[in-house]
Amino acid sequence: MEEKNLPAEEELHEQARIRREKLEKLVSEGNDPYRKTSYRVTAHSLEVKEKFEALEGQTVSVAGRLMSRRIMGKASFSHISDRDGLLQVYITRQDVGEDVYAAYKKDFDIGDIVGIEGFVFKTQTGEVTVHATRIELLSKALLPLPEKYNGLQNMDMKYRLRHVDLIMNQDVRETFFKRAKIIKAIRDFLDDKGFLEADTPILLPLEIGADARPFKTHHNALDLDMYLRIETELYLKRLIVGGFEKVYEMGRIFRNEGMDAKHNPEFTTVEIYQAYADYHEVMDFVEELYRHVALKACGTLQIAYRGVELDFSKWERLTMTEAVKKYSGVDFAQISSDEEAQAIAAEKGVEYEKDKNTRGHILAEFFDAFVEDKLLQPTFIYDYPVEISPLAKRKPEDPAMCERFEYFMMGMEMGNAFSELNDPIDQKKRMEEQVRRKRAQGTNAQVDEDFIDALEHGMPPTGGLGLGVDRLVMLLTDSPTIRDVLLFPTMKPKK
Repeated sequence: MEEKNLPAEEELHEQARIRREKLEKLVSEGNDPYRKTSYRVTAHSLEVKEKFEALEGQTVSVAGRLMSRRIMGKASFSHISDRDGLLQVYITRQDVGEDVYAAYKKDFDIGDIVGIEGFVFKTQTGEVTVHATRIELLSKALLPLPEKYNGLQNMDMKYRLRHVDLIMNQDVRETFFKRAKIIKAIRDFLDDKGFLEADTPILLPLEIGADARPFKTHHNALDLDMYLRIETELYLKRLIVGGFEKVYEMGRIFRNEGMDAKHNPEFTTVEIYQAYADYHEVMDFVEELYRHVALKACGTLQIAYRGVELDFSKWERLTMTEAVKKYSGVDFAQISSDEEAQAIAAEKGVEYEKDKNTRGHILAEFFDAFVEDKLLQPTFIYDYPVEISPLAKRKPEDPAMCERFEYFMMGMEMGNAFSELNDPIDQKKRMEEQVRRKRAQGTNAQVDEDFIDALEHGMPPTGGLGLGVDRLVMLLTDSPTIRDVLLFPTMKPKK
């Protein structure tokens, strides 16, 4: 697809040719712009503006990308862009010298990286500016930037040319500054609570029976097929067995599945495990964590997302059965058999897979059909059917259900948590059932016997939580798609 606001292909080639000729000229004159190995920066644009009263008349060294140039004979105004934004620079032939000024006019291009030393002042229009006494070309841009006022409008090109998108759009940079702030806030919260950050393997020697489809690779030295992890759960629970009572891992997860506004094949999660806690305590923990992160990243608990104000100070709690009754009118508390559930599904037009036809599976399908997209405000949905919760502990008073919750905002599932299953016998049975289903689909899924061995050594009652970092960043930056919060989302290669 042609990028409408980039110069036509012929013009791009012509501009690139001219820039290379300028580079050759500079090199032949002994002014290779790539020769410089460092440049001493003493201030950035935001600091110069915010501390103008203290810096007025003082000499500073700034550096950045040349974004505009307005030449007025013997004097010129330019804007450079650094990490914080734009800063105006005033350049005169008298101050920088005739040769340098001539080179600035003829050999410099928009997009070049420049270093500027000068004193701080304000123009008659009140704009904070650096009056240059010295200017250096630090790097030559051999390709032109997009048209000034439109930037990159084609969304495919924005993601493919993220480096250009970041150059042209300060709001895009702000999204990733805020992402870093969110990640730091999560880590600070967990560290302050006494959790140990762990690193567990990404390459695994077996495909487990979970529903997510893994990426497969091959280890040549061992002549062994290996799989990229689809979760960090089983290794982190081994650490709980080993005596670490509070552990977490923030890292990349890989799932060989489709892509849409909420899904990317590789994404970032945080998984958190606490010994001697149950899922109700984890719910309280989630509320506290989200309040902390929202205040640190946004300064408020009222978050605007796509025109809806989310209130992180108020969370609704519903069982899955209560939620399905509220939004569909069907009360699964009154349905006692698989046959009854199948009949009501047929009546309501709810579809389910042939080998997932139990009451629990159909309750979950009703939730997907009638409830999930209605959950705009922060909402916990808890007590899930055991059939869809192979790693969660059964409810003592209702063994058909598990002590599991997920929480939702804007119709998106944001996290998943359990009172973790620590019965090795029950766990092995459930994993064997998972494996049976996966192998029926043609995979080579296996039970993780090492994990079962760990449980047989005894794991204390434990509460666990997994949350999607990318979706949280989407909410806190008002971004409509996960691609907007991933610096380099997965893209199909261009031919």
